[in-house]
Amino acid sequence: MNAMPPKDKQLSRRGFLGWLLKGSLAGSALLGLGMLGRFISFQSAARQENQYDLGAASNFPAGTRKVVVDGLAMLISTEEGFRAISLVCPHLGCPVNMTDEGFSCPCHGSRYWPDGRLRNGPASRPLTDLRLKITQEGHLILFKN
Repeated sequence: MNAMPPKDKQLSRRGFLGWLLKGSLAGSALLGLGMLGRFISFQSAARQENQYDLGAASNFPAGTRKVVVDGLAMLISTEEGFRAISLVCPHLGCPVNMTDEGFSCPCHGSRYWPDGRLRNGPASRPLTDLRLKITQEGHLILFKN
């Protein structure tokens, strides 16, 4: 008795490789669709707005410029009121350095005037204004994302 199946029922090497290729492609397609589904259905956590109590507003008389929030923001006090700017370059997120002429980004060379306006790029916009609030108790609260 012959244990080998007839020649027409036997899977050839070429047939086996074709079956293996088709199976691999189908598996890759299913894996890719699964990953695409996860990507499309991803829900990021809501961004929390961080609040920083900078102390009494009376501690910052007009003309004061103070670096706050671990060097990532600057509080500017003028006769008109308070303003806060981010000390993070809007180009690619590097912390800017203070210079005699304003601020400069050490990563790509963007420069800013002392009030945060863009002096030259590659950044295409000024330093970001941050939201401030004065509480009923007279404290300055800085909001930063």
